Amino acid sequence: MYAIIATGGKQYKVAVGDIIDVEKLDLAINDTVTFDVLLLGGEDGVKAGTPLVEGAKVEGKVLEHGKGKKIVIFKYKAKKGYRRKSGHRQPFTRIEITAFS
Repeated sequence: MYAIIATGGKQYKVAVGDIIDVEKLDLAINDTVTFDVLLLGGEDGVKAGTPLVEGAKVEGKVLEHGKGKKIVIFKYKAKKGYRRKSGHRQPFTRIEITAFS
């Protein structure tokens, strides 16, 4: 059984036991979080919501918070001596999917 959930402006395909990195959530470690379900799939077929599947929820547990891999941003203009280098590390929350309900 799998589900499509939405959080942080993105959609994720999850199953029980999966570990996913989502946009940072303001929750403490070991807190539980509930997601709404956009699509629910299993052995008996697929059930799509309009926009959400009625009564379906996905529960997860917050494992940790962290920062992603650094992305380097480099700007320059040819023959002008203009160079700028900066970087960015996107914060994330790691969640383990525990149950469907």
